Amino acid sequence: MEFLSNISAGGYSLFGYILPFLAILTVVVFFHELGHYLVARWNKVDIDAFAVGFGPELLGFNDKNGTRWKLCAVPLGGYVKFAGDANAASVPDHERLEEMTEEQKAGSFEHKRVGQRAAVVAAGPIANFILAILIFAGSFYFLGRYVTDPVVTEVVENSAAESAGVVAGDIIREIDGVEIANFRDIPRVVAPKHGIELDFKIERAGELITLPITPKRTEQEDRFGNINRVGIVGIVSRAEEANVRKKEYGLFEALGAGVSETVYIIQRTFQYLGGIFTGRESVDQLSGPIGIAKISGDVATLGLTALVSLAAILSVSIGLLNLFPIPMLDGGHLVFYAYEAIAGKPLGQKVQEYGFRFGFVLLISMMLFATHNDIVNRLGFFN
Repeated sequence: MEFLSNISAGGYSLFGYILPFLAILTVVVFFHELGHYLVARWNKVDIDAFAVGFGPELLGFNDKNGTRWKLCAVPLGGYVKFAGDANAASVPDHERLEEMTEEQKAGSFEHKRVGQRAAVVAAGPIANFILAILIFAGSFYFLGRYVTDPVVTEVVENSAAESAGVVAGDIIREIDGVEIANFRDIPRVVAPKHGIELDFKIERAGELITLPITPKRTEQEDRFGNINRVGIVGIVSRAEEANVRKKEYGLFEALGAGVSETVYIIQRTFQYLGGIFTGRESVDQLSGPIGIAKISGDVATLGLTALVSLAAILSVSIGLLNLFPIPMLDGGHLVFYAYEAIAGKPLGQKVQEYGFRFGFVLLISMMLFATHNDIVNRLGFFN
């Protein structure tokens, strides 16, 4: 109940959680929908509306192309509605499509070639990945990054590292084929692989040796009271004994680092999801809007740079979520288009309708489950 007690005590107001969350979500959603919009315009698709949020319109205007740009009352998503769509999920309005003139069909999304439709749909998630890359690259380029040599200055007693024979002064050069140049890279490799034996290539007295180490699963509490289950090996690098320095990045080097950071988040996400199916990870780590709002508020206390970095992470997550092959999401549409490209004809209208209904139920179920996790595990209710 710490979250609610903080609010009631006035130490951190409700708006301190909601406003940062809405700010980063609005930016991420805008870029996602902008990806759809730009590629649709490039393919000469007529667009009825570009909306950030759902529900009643708060602000809006019509552009010269007849598109209604609007900000809506429920700021938990957004959509681009093409000519011929029945709703914000781009479900085709078959009656309207049949009544279109030839001129209207030329601008209708559903009458475009399957490759064009697939490009428009894929552009949203791709825009999310591009946004994340640019945010990370901008951070590296303008702020640089502190780097610590991967030197072990202390081995924790009774740890996996001690059992494997790691000693102070060892330099970690590689873990399971992943080169280690920064001590902070070690937990990124080790954290998701608890219970899995990893080969550590270690430099000791000028010689390379290989030690097999199995990270132990540990519950760690962050500065905001969130519990994370990660693998650790039990090594420490103290700043006063290690070589800590600030690394500056050139433009292209920063872009490369931005791509690497984005790819890491994607890989980590799939590792976690794979861990759920194999039983290595728990579903109680999944978060919905409430949990993300809490995290946003917590991160906002660390400053603008941290909040912008969270926006990049959220952008990658939204891009990935939308690529899941669930009807009503972009990935579900892409599955339908893949079938159409292979079979030479679209899926039957009834099949698509049932698919969209199934997708809607599945998405609602996922949101309810994630919200339950947020209430129980993030906010501390019923604990």
